[in-house]
Amino acid sequence: MQKVYIYKKFERFWHWTQAALIFFLALTGFEVHGSFSFLGYEQAVESHRVAAWMLLILIAFSIFWHFTTGEWRQYIPTFSKLQAQIRYYTVGIFKGEPHPTRKSVRKKLNPLQALTYLGFKLVMAPLLVITGIVYMFYRTIDANNMVIVSDIPLEIVAFLHTLGAYLIIMFAIVHVYMTTTGHTPTSNIRAMLTGYEDLEDDSEQPLKDENKKEE
Repeated sequence: MQKVYIYKKFERFWHWTQAALIFFLALTGFEVHGSFSFLGYEQAVESHRVAAWMLLILIAFSIFWHFTTGEWRQYIPTFSKLQAQIRYYTVGIFKGEPHPTRKSVRKKLNPLQALTYLGFKLVMAPLLVITGIVYMFYRTIDANNMVIVSDIPLEIVAFLHTLGAYLIIMFAIVHVYMTTTGHTPTSNIRAMLTGYEDLEDDSEQPLKDENKKEE
């Protein structure tokens, strides 16, 4: 085992800020939905709107970062060990079997993680973002109060937005659980806080030194 600098500063900032905004949006969104009362309806609406803009800005920066650094390649799924990975999480992990794949700086995600996160980025997140924007601008702020999406009933937009919220919450619950499946129950969380993780692949030593300079 060796300590490798695997998660860069922006990556950690983006991860934790996105998580905080998603949970805050869920809190205010379900209050707007009438599920409970905490901030009050008007304050919840305004807070939800502000947090939504903050998330959109963060997403824009993260897309730019992923493509300029080449980190987008991390989410390209491979299927060679997908079945073995599913078996590990459903059976092998409870029997103490070795992990079927190894994490490295170039391959931070196993096949199942890559496929899941790709689904998050291409399906769940766009569903929330698009329906949220349509919901926000369903009526323009002008004297005529003109409907700009007249062909889509507002009820359908609200339903799809709420569906996206439930999917994101389910993803978050599974994600939090999966963080406990590392070498120790807290090793994955610690790695996302410090950037360093204990890896088994000796070939990553040169990359470790290179990334320490980058830090």
